[in-house]
Amino acid sequence: MTTIRVLHVDDEPDIREVAKISLGLDPDFSVRSCGSGAEALAVAVDWRPNFILLDVMMPVMDGPATLVRLREDARTASIPVIFMTARAQAREVDRFRSLGAVGVIPKPFDPMTLASSVRSYVQSTHDPLEDLRAGFLNRIRKDLVALMGDRAALKDGSRLPSVLDRIKRCAHGLSGAGGIYGFAEISEAAADLEDAAVAELAEPGRGEDTDRALDDLIFLAGHRDDMAARIVRARQEVG
Repeated sequence: MTTIRVLHVDDEPDIREVAKISLGLDPDFSVRSCGSGAEALAVAVDWRPNFILLDVMMPVMDGPATLVRLREDARTASIPVIFMTARAQAREVDRFRSLGAVGVIPKPFDPMTLASSVRSYVQSTHDPLEDLRAGFLNRIRKDLVALMGDRAALKDGSRLPSVLDRIKRCAHGLSGAGGIYGFAEISEAAADLEDAAVAELAEPGRGEDTDRALDDLIFLAGHRDDMAARIVRARQEVG
């Protein structure tokens, strides 16, 4: 079987050492360790792991924040991430999955079964993140139609607070989710649009920034399939 590269990220040296030995019980695993989220981002780009085993609670950049950064980079956007956490109640597990993790392994973990726990995700033929990304693409399609309608209203001179508020809410949703699924450009453009709409609501007459930001987001949303194709290619390279 092809070697499976597993990147383990934890700020505790003792846990990294135990996990490395535990994962080494599987002869197909090649393991590297990182002590921080920032280090993991660099290693993930350079080493291209097949899986990332990511601690949730870390200083400076915790696990969820690291995952967001991974999803913002096309080179790492599709690497499956498994969270490790002591907060493994059902509600927390659901939250971690909603962030884009493919699974959660409770801490403290059993050193004798850690490798088999990770292996269970390797053997899975279905990546939940693909369903989430597909759902986000459908959302972009619907939002694009709404934004184009709002753009037409603005061009007609209808700059009502209700129209601007609708644009702001749509942009807010796209900015929050776009980066998680690898659409960093859409996320950034949506954040710019949200800021512009908020500024115009507070100070009418500042429509030029809103129009420009709205045009940029509409353009990027119209090219969403090209972005999705780049993510797929990046995942194939990782594999």
